Amino acid sequence: MSYAQSARTVFANMLGTLDHLACKAQDAGMADNVLSRKLTEDMFPLEMQFRVALNQVLLALNQVAGKTLPLEENSYGSLAEVRERISAVRAHVDQCDAADWADADTTVDLTLPNGVRFVMSSEEDIRDWIAPNFYFHVTMAYALLRHAGLDIGKMDFLPHMSRHIASSQPFTEINNGGRGKD
Repeated sequence: MSYAQSARTVFANMLGTLDHLACKAQDAGMADNVLSRKLTEDMFPLEMQFRVALNQVLLALNQVAGKTLPLEENSYGSLAEVRERISAVRAHVDQCDAADWADADTTVDLTLPNGVRFVMSSEEDIRDWIAPNFYFHVTMAYALLRHAGLDIGKMDFLPHMSRHIASSQPFTEINNGGRGKD
């Protein structure tokens, strides 16, 4: 499997996780002000965790898949808007053919807003920069929602794994309603 195919699968799975979490928050009746929640003062709020996670995917598509997609700059005002934006980014991933991605050894030259510059291959960019940042912000969204009282557990972070269950045990029992599974 090429790095592009692997990245597309990771993006699809974890964008599904983000949507699952936002949907669960909506279904639980969480108010949109949950988007302002933070774990600590020096961390981004939930809204920004969603937005930065989505921007990691868009950045990847721009850097190695030849796209020119604008990054998400405007704050999301509601969980419904979060889900709309996740859907839009998922569509970009779905429309991107892995065969059109840059060769694994193509150079990516990335300068961060703080001036730090990285020069690496396309494969290293995805593996060493994009994927860890993407997972970090997805994890922070999970943690913030759980901290805000949403009843979620580890399997809510991995809903895509339900397709791999080999036992006859229902997925909901494996998740145990979200309690004690982290």
